Amino acid sequence: MNTEQLYQERLTRYVTALRNEKPDKIPIRPFVAEFVAKYAGYSCQQVCHDYNLAFEATVKCAKEFDWDAVVANMVYVWTGLAQAAGLRYYGIPGIGIPHTVGFNYIEPPEDQAFMRADEYDALIDDPTGFLYNIWLPRVSTEVARIGQPSTYRNNVALVKSSMAMMVYFGAFVPQIARLRNECGTASAIAGIFKAPFDIIADKLRGYVGLTMDMHTQPGKVLKACEALMPHLVHVGLTTADPLKQVPIGFWMHRGCVPFITPKQFTSHFWPTLKPCIEEFWKHGHQTMFYAEGKWDFHLDDFATLPERSILFHVDQGDIFLAHKKLHHKFALSGGIPNVLLSYGTPQEVRDIAKKVIDGVAKDGGYIMDAGAIMQDDTSVENLRALTDFTREYGVYSSSGKITASALPPSDGSDVSGLVGLANRTTPRVKPGVCLPWEQKVKELPGITGDQDLVRKVWENVDALGNVYIWQLLLSF
Repeated sequence: MNTEQLYQERLTRYVTALRNEKPDKIPIRPFVAEFVAKYAGYSCQQVCHDYNLAFEATVKCAKEFDWDAVVANMVYVWTGLAQAAGLRYYGIPGIGIPHTVGFNYIEPPEDQAFMRADEYDALIDDPTGFLYNIWLPRVSTEVARIGQPSTYRNNVALVKSSMAMMVYFGAFVPQIARLRNECGTASAIAGIFKAPFDIIADKLRGYVGLTMDMHTQPGKVLKACEALMPHLVHVGLTTADPLKQVPIGFWMHRGCVPFITPKQFTSHFWPTLKPCIEEFWKHGHQTMFYAEGKWDFHLDDFATLPERSILFHVDQGDIFLAHKKLHHKFALSGGIPNVLLSYGTPQEVRDIAKKVIDGVAKDGGYIMDAGAIMQDDTSVENLRALTDFTREYGVYSSSGKITASALPPSDGSDVSGLVGLANRTTPRVKPGVCLPWEQKVKELPGITGDQDLVRKVWENVDALGNVYIWQLLLSF
């Protein structure tokens, strides 16, 4: 079998499972981050600072392990870009933290949160403007604050970091092609999304600040979540797989009990998340719920989403409970404890893999993976044991061609009943926009000829400024 045939076989196997159907074998899709560095002989510092080494390490693993899909670079936060932008919230390997560990997120003290308690109105009015005017100068050591004199370092930081982002994102295209052409391995996800509530907790108010706000000004928090929704959906849709085969990555952080109360989940987290997932589904995109931590309390809510609209990934939750509550509608992945992959024995890994396969994968719709992203403490021997056992034991059929169903709306499913973001007030500054054309055109001399051409070029370039700030917020 040549590499392209292997790729098509693996992609079909993976997509079939994503659709909650039964492929020929259980697909294997490990989210391997610093593990690839360890396997390839690089340090955490090397793969964080030089994404080309991270790319090479991922390709090496894809060639030497029988995996169906991987992320092109799971060590996603490239410190070159983070340093160019002067981001304060990262501990970078070898700079402030040991060079032998992966990058760390450093949440500021409550009194130094990147958004203050009295700034909700500014965020609600224009989220993109807020990010540029208030958030970015606070999270950066280089960017000058509004009203302060601009500086050489301010100007250079904005140019360097935006150019670095363009170069880095552009490098993923040939990397994904290499995985296909050299390894026969599919790219596991496309696009990025985070819940509005999590954005406020992670990058704006901080967890402690948001916890206090939920007691003192819950109405403002809800309006802020609602204001973020269309912008976050825009990022998800514009970065999603155009072929609608693999899901949008949704990284779930602080929206579960006990980080918030059941009442807060019902009043704030879920009503500003569910419409976003419905909107993705209306456009034919599945969402991967990467449920970091324990989300068992919320499985009944997730079960109200449209059939096949999500893939639910289990980290520390009960995968057998998830199977009971969700598997009639959605595919599952994960459920293999990371601590076992790091510190257990190969036999223990095989035993838990058998238990999970027997308990949740008999009818298909399951993708083998660890519970959480695998760092450099993951044992090579144990991950190989998991891979080999799944290949040997996780076989449904050795004959017959497998085909994966299409996703709505292309499969004929009725999505007209989904509300999504319909009937919501249009934001004052639309998603994907920094400076609206309607404002810019008033500043220009009279336009002759094709005004639509001038407008189109302006809006396309203006959108790049929008990409920059929202990707800093979501990806870095």
